Amino acid sequence: MVGRSSRVGSLETTLPLARPHLSRRQTILRIGAAHGAPMTRPVALRILALAAVIGVVAQALLFDTLLGVNVPLLVGAVLAAAGAIRPRERSIDRADWWLPPATIILGLAVAVRADPVLLLLDVMALCALLGATVAAISGAAVTRRSAIRIVELGFIVLGWVGIGILRATAALSRASGGSDLDSPLRRLPPWAGPVARGLVLAIPALVVFAVLFSAADLAFDQLMARLFTWDVDLGLLPLRIAIAFLIAWGVTGLLAVAAGSIVDEPGTAGSPPMQPVAQSLGAAAAGLPARVARDGEPAPLIRLGPIEAATILIAVDVLFAVFVLLQIRYLFGGQDSLAVTGLPYAQYARSGFFELVWVAFLAGGLLAVVHAIAARRTLVLVGAGIALAALTAAVLVSALIRLRIYQDAYGWTELRFYVLASIVWLGIGIAITIAFLARDRMGYLLHGLAIAAVVVLIGINIVGPSRVIAEENVARVLNPALVPPDGMTGLDVRYASALGDDAVPALIRALPALAEADRSNLLARLERRREALAASDATSWPAWNLGRELARQALAGLPGR
Repeated sequence: MVGRSSRVGSLETTLPLARPHLSRRQTILRIGAAHGAPMTRPVALRILALAAVIGVVAQALLFDTLLGVNVPLLVGAVLAAAGAIRPRERSIDRADWWLPPATIILGLAVAVRADPVLLLLDVMALCALLGATVAAISGAAVTRRSAIRIVELGFIVLGWVGIGILRATAALSRASGGSDLDSPLRRLPPWAGPVARGLVLAIPALVVFAVLFSAADLAFDQLMARLFTWDVDLGLLPLRIAIAFLIAWGVTGLLAVAAGSIVDEPGTAGSPPMQPVAQSLGAAAAGLPARVARDGEPAPLIRLGPIEAATILIAVDVLFAVFVLLQIRYLFGGQDSLAVTGLPYAQYARSGFFELVWVAFLAGGLLAVVHAIAARRTLVLVGAGIALAALTAAVLVSALIRLRIYQDAYGWTELRFYVLASIVWLGIGIAITIAFLARDRMGYLLHGLAIAAVVVLIGINIVGPSRVIAEENVARVLNPALVPPDGMTGLDVRYASALGDDAVPALIRALPALAEADRSNLLARLERRREALAASDATSWPAWNLGRELARQALAGLPGR
């Protein structure tokens, strides 16, 4: 039967003349229904063995221990196992080469910063990047997908984390076809068995020599104590086994993904990865799925005429322009605001920066929706969109100035720091939006925003929010000239002591400049912090963290030490 080629996204699909065009949803379902090559018994055995080892090591590193260097160690172990189990005929797509280093960097960040809020952000981003990296290692394209298909891939990976151990166990229980050649033991080198037996026989001798060395040398004894500080109380054994099993369960699913359990499209391995759907903004940006028009190009489910779309953006542009003009006169230009608003300049400037950040978010959402449902791309529509992005940038500048004046008056807090980080991210997003609008590459907008978010998060880890907040607020105490006349002086000891361990060195430097009551209060809180850092869950080597180590060194000089 004669066939014809219909293009869906960048995926070429051959359709017979007797069949109608497939919708993009139908194409996705066909693709999603196709799994990789069936999991063989040897592959399942390797997956389960690697997951079991990682689970046992993970419970030893995480049980009754704070997060620290144990996190990047486990992340590295999972990525190494995924690389060892991946199909050799498939390789990581070039567009996904940024994923492994970004995952490793965020894993290392957990061992560098001791900041509770930042730790939560790092762990959340790390989990998402780890799943994406494992999928990329398996050969599935990640970055090149449209935003909706990335979400679909995320749910698929999450599903494999839940059921992967069941699939691997089922594959392990299948007969090998009666051929001894498929047996993993047959494929081991001839020296593997003797080496294993020799290691088992060497265990008693190793234990004896280790005990003797520990008795002879204090440094060796301390090293052994750090390496083997496990409580052998059998009452904890069931909990440890449960933790190891749960971790191994999830790792099995990730390794099953890495082994090629998901593919981009049916067909031979190594086929080109699917590209994002070429939409004006991408249906995912508006939360709307796309369908295939008669010419094979994706079309939004809801259409908006180009004139209507441009009108919406132009009307918003006018409103934004009025606001920016007022900012130029009263905020940027320093005109008397008291006569118009009834507020002094400083108080006027300190108001509304949270609202302006929300404005920037909503403006981006509006721009996304309008371009997603516009019937076609026109010069007026693109120009109105670029104008809105530029005016939003001016709004962000206003929010940034207000935030700076607010911080000068009242000091730094975590909320204000993360608002500043959001402004930086939005500024990068505006630049990306303008570039993609001009080049008609809006299908990649959410990809660019996601990568920018990872870059900003890495920058936050480099800076260290708790450290910066404490140092800036302590500088106001040590040098009152930094505080404007109507600003707030002193140090909020209760809030400052609630920051992460990264803040401890700066707080200790503030002690001589505090009033007696505040000094006594802060000393008592720092003493409790020193006791907490001396606990076993913070001193074992898997919990090593640079921020906690620097705090421990700074606390060593407190009175009463």
